[in-house]
Amino acid sequence: MSLQIFNTLTRKKEIFTPIEENKVKMYVCGMTVYDYCHLGHARVLVSFDVIVRYLRSQGYDVTYVRNITDIDDKILNRANENGESFTALTERFIDAMHEDEAKLSVKKPDYEPKATAHISEIITMIEQLIDNGFAYVATNGDVYYAVEKFAAYGQLSKKNPEELLAGARIGVEDAKKDPRDFALWKSAKSGEVSWNSPWGEGRPGWHIECSAMSTCCLGDTFDIHGGGPDLPFPHHENEIAQSEGATGQKYVNYWMHAGAIRVNKEKMSKSLGNFFTIRDVLESYPAEVVRYFLVSSHYRSQVDYSEESLKEAQSALSRLYTALRDVQLSAGEVAEEGLASEYRARFKKAMDDDFNTPVALAVMFDLVKELNRAKSSGDTSVGGLALLLRELGEVLGILQLDAEEFLKSSGGFGVEVIGESEIESLIVDRINARANKDWAESDRIRDYLKEQGVILDDRKEGTVWRRG
Repeated sequence: MSLQIFNTLTRKKEIFTPIEENKVKMYVCGMTVYDYCHLGHARVLVSFDVIVRYLRSQGYDVTYVRNITDIDDKILNRANENGESFTALTERFIDAMHEDEAKLSVKKPDYEPKATAHISEIITMIEQLIDNGFAYVATNGDVYYAVEKFAAYGQLSKKNPEELLAGARIGVEDAKKDPRDFALWKSAKSGEVSWNSPWGEGRPGWHIECSAMSTCCLGDTFDIHGGGPDLPFPHHENEIAQSEGATGQKYVNYWMHAGAIRVNKEKMSKSLGNFFTIRDVLESYPAEVVRYFLVSSHYRSQVDYSEESLKEAQSALSRLYTALRDVQLSAGEVAEEGLASEYRARFKKAMDDDFNTPVALAVMFDLVKELNRAKSSGDTSVGGLALLLRELGEVLGILQLDAEEFLKSSGGFGVEVIGESEIESLIVDRINARANKDWAESDRIRDYLKEQGVILDDRKEGTVWRRG
């Protein structure tokens, strides 16, 4: 089966054919860095990290670009509120973003361009748009894109001109020729951060930043452009109009968008009081559990975040790590070829179907059953099967920790109320109670530990435990 990707532009799955054989050029809209990253950002970060990991596992040479918007109205307003420079604000939140993504095992992109470092390229693209008749300088010094000049406008969002006009407004001081037109360059107000341009002091509009940075890094036409669920309109629609208006070339072949995060079946929003940053969540739940929660749903689906869903994710991840427990891994060990080929093929089939991670995880749980059977029967294939499980897990960014360490860690689910030494001591007490046939005491200790989130597993060689 060939890799198929759901293309937002065509609203259907298409066989992926890169522009250059075995090479993939991919751009994903990154963060506007005026605050901490939230759960929705985590969804985008993890989704496209998995996509890049899988493409590379299949031998593609991937150039992954994810930009940083470090100048816009929200940034300037927040900096003014804080009484600090916009650069101090953005650098602080860029560092925080990098810390968050590292905890979630999100690998760094190959390039991470900042808007402020590409002002000259932005100005050049605006000049091209003016020369090509797609933009104009307004009476107030702003530069606008003339939407009516781009016949294909609305192709990505599937909005027609009437819908666009109905949703557009012109303010009293707005110098647009058409309500749908959008700013490419904003003339500077007194005391505002600005750069010199052919149209006077000002700064770029949000949409033009990504057009300039993506084409600068990847060329006029590239393979994949991704982003969050709120970006097809107007941001990505405007990117297409800008880029194709400037270059005369098709901008992107495949458009991909991650699904939205809902909290207890409601849209996540600060006004509803159900807004969570990545840092909020990681104070209560282990990073790998959060990542597992995110990859357990298809990247395009809407995900409902709740305490119950995180507990289910922890339980599922614990099952995977439990299978790896007590297995001595040797780098040279391999699973039986026929068996390994079968699981790799099934995993590949799932991921080739528009990166279907829920089905890929189902394949891994089938592999866990195989591994557990081999462990119980003393089969020599145990090590190879465990390595295969870790190999598949690496594509999803999970199962790379020491199994014993993961299973015995508190995991952050609430405050740890019982430590390892106390657990071990109670297990000894329980062993003594069982030796004395004091079953009531034995059961009491087991039940108490279970209340503390500690699960016991009695084996021939002794009792082992995990948090769950």
